[in-house]
Amino acid sequence: MAEIPVAILGATGAVGQRFIQLLTDHPWFEIAALAASERSAGRRYADACRWIITGDPPPSVSEMTVSSLEPTLPARIVFSALPAGVAHEVEPLFAQAGYVVCSNASAFRYEPDVPLVIPEVNYTHLMLVERQRAERGWPGFIVTSPNCTTTGIVMPLKPLDAAFGLRKVFAVTMQAVSGAGYPGVPSLDILDNVVPYIGGEEEKIENETRLLLGHIEDGRRIEADIAISSQANRVPVLEGHTVCLSLGFEQRPTVEEAIAALADFCGADVVRELPSAPEHPILVRREPDRPQPRRDRDAEGGMAVTVGRVRECPLLDLRLVSVSHNTLRGAASGSILNAELLVAEGYIK
Repeated sequence: MAEIPVAILGATGAVGQRFIQLLTDHPWFEIAALAASERSAGRRYADACRWIITGDPPPSVSEMTVSSLEPTLPARIVFSALPAGVAHEVEPLFAQAGYVVCSNASAFRYEPDVPLVIPEVNYTHLMLVERQRAERGWPGFIVTSPNCTTTGIVMPLKPLDAAFGLRKVFAVTMQAVSGAGYPGVPSLDILDNVVPYIGGEEEKIENETRLLLGHIEDGRRIEADIAISSQANRVPVLEGHTVCLSLGFEQRPTVEEAIAALADFCGADVVRELPSAPEHPILVRREPDRPQPRRDRDAEGGMAVTVGRVRECPLLDLRLVSVSHNTLRGAASGSILNAELLVAEGYIK
């Protein structure tokens, strides 16, 4: 297969840099353009970008000139790492111009005709693309990835819901500072501290979890009937979101039954064959002190969610802890996996 030309919107930011890192040697995609705000447009990428990933920008992109956020880029797919407000204005322009937009932004996640997708969880929601094109008259379309924290919650919830009927979720998050982007949280606010508030985060977790675990009926997205309460905290960890979950079910599982459901989860065949798909989307650890972000965030190239401390809950039925890599599985890698799925399912030719 000839490599598909792609562009990155918001290429100078933290998630944009992850896109560059992951796409540089991708077997299906080739970086054809980098785009960013007017402050960076027209400059050499190495000069416009403060590279915050280990090492330096790949030589193949360092000399590229940063383009403006106009739908004239020599690409078929654009990966959007734009802030939500900018994405709300820019992403439709690209979809109207015929581009496939794989977005990390929250701007269109809740639109009824825009798929919100984690491939192992709800790849069939891509069918909303046809409705989106028909209703909006776009030759292109937008597909979104969920909030980075939601990903680490929904992945373990999916097999447990399928096996035992999930009804209640209480989630307490401990989120890495990289989730705030660059320059992020001031050091004097986060060092030696925990900040028990992240604007809009709790609402995103609650809304997106119900959407991702829902289903499509007559071309409409139906939310899962699950009660969810979340509390979001920023902690002094560089990368890797940790979530403590307490869960209530229609049929209360034993600890071993729950562990078996988690360990056996693998997603659909079409997803497992994608280049970025992990062999094991969920890894279960039985040690009493795992998972930990520093030890477990990079599992399966940062694409696996690691689950541990699975045990009975005295308030609900079950409790557990999950760790996921927020800028990989929860952001750039997740969007790339969505794009690979779109290719495999024939939406991109």
